[in-house]
Amino acid sequence: MGLWTRIVLLLAFMIIGRGEGKLVENFYSSSCPNVESIVQQAVSTKFSQTFTTIPATLRLFFHDCFVEGCDASIMIGSPNNDAEKDAPDNISLAGDGFDTVIKAKQAVEQACPGKVSCADILAIAARDVVVLAGGPSFNVELGRRDGLISQASLVAGNLPEPTFNLNQLNTIFAKNNLSQHDMIALSGAHTVGFSHCSRFSNRLYSFSSSSPVDPSLSSTYAQQLEAACPQNVDPSIAVDLDPVTPRTFDNVYYQNLVAGKGLLTSDQVLYTNPKSQPTIVDFANNPGDFNGAFTAAMRKLGRVGVKTGNDGQIRTDCTAFNS
Repeated sequence: MGLWTRIVLLLAFMIIGRGEGKLVENFYSSSCPNVESIVQQAVSTKFSQTFTTIPATLRLFFHDCFVEGCDASIMIGSPNNDAEKDAPDNISLAGDGFDTVIKAKQAVEQACPGKVSCADILAIAARDVVVLAGGPSFNVELGRRDGLISQASLVAGNLPEPTFNLNQLNTIFAKNNLSQHDMIALSGAHTVGFSHCSRFSNRLYSFSSSSPVDPSLSSTYAQQLEAACPQNVDPSIAVDLDPVTPRTFDNVYYQNLVAGKGLLTSDQVLYTNPKSQPTIVDFANNPGDFNGAFTAAMRKLGRVGVKTGNDGQIRTDCTAFNS
């Protein structure tokens, strides 16, 4: 084999080995070595001001990755209210998630101007809020660049709805290379956070012609929800997704499902459907199994549709494309 042939083969192996959109844990080891500690400090400061930081940041990461990939396109503001964040499915995203990323980005820019993407900062912050709430830590893969497209019209049909059944959930997660096991693990993020009454009121007052209340709901839980969410309630009223330990990242969400205390249809169906029930029972009984599955699924989620290399840009302001 000639020298030139060996060089060509070596280059081919290097390209294959690198893979498309490959992320690495130590991406900023030389350009911004303290990025993770800087973000962690900013997230901790925000968390000390409001617990909503936890679920808001986690949900922001999820909603970002499922539309146009994990590229911080969710962060873009538009004077015409036609960016991703303005879509009906994203209107309810809490401002504390956006603020967490913006504050972290400002701190990172002071130390390493123009080096770290908003997409990577959001990914790091999503891990940090899980840890702050008592959940498992994991290494975050980095190297994302910020996307150049943010359109409200691209959101519809790309995020799971609270009324979804198991097949619908599996289909939308599979579009993002996530398995049923990943989907069930990521649903465990509902161990923190809240949902507005309008997202589940049909389960209390208009479930079916034969039963206004969803029979898969625990009767005592249904009564608690009716008290919290009477008909024609103020649309700003919200209820904890986990009624038992709403401020702790744990496996109690799955124990709630076994007890008929899943707030959304898309939560409770994970237990009532025999195809997913064994995983729910496993996670309810074995927190280590849930933690392992959740961290693996978060790393997979973080790879969805990433822009790397020369794609996209490193935004200086997370809310605006570089001019």
